[in-house]
Parts: sequence; structure tokens; C-alpha cells
Amino acid sequence: MRQFRDLDDEVKQKISASTKGKSKSYDHKLHISQGMKKYWDSIPYKDGHRNNNDTNQENHETQV
Repeated sequence: MRQFRDLDDEVKQKISASTKGKSKSYDHKLHISQGMKKYWDSIPYKDGHRNNNDTNQENHETQV
């Protein structure tokens, strides 16, 4: 299980390459999104606080 949110760029590229070209239905994408949001809420940041992008995303979600 992950301890922090930070990943090396090389790892991100490998994950991206492995998932390219795979199609998913709208419902499947929605369920993945909901599950990932719940999962990431439980993983702390390495430096102990949120960055500005996450705050902006949270504000956008409450407005929609």
C-alpha cells in the first residue's frame, strides 16, 4: 500500500503506457473515479498539507 502521493516521473510514464488504448464505458469510468477519490482521501501528502491544485479542484467540485 502507498504511504505518500508522490511518484517518480518514470513510474507515471510506465503506468500511462500500460493503460493506453484500453476503452471503458461511462459507468465504469464513473465508478473508477469515485473509488479513486475515496482512496486518495485516505493517503496523506508527504509534506503534510495539500497543494494549491487540490484546493482548486475541491472548490470546483462544490460549485458543480
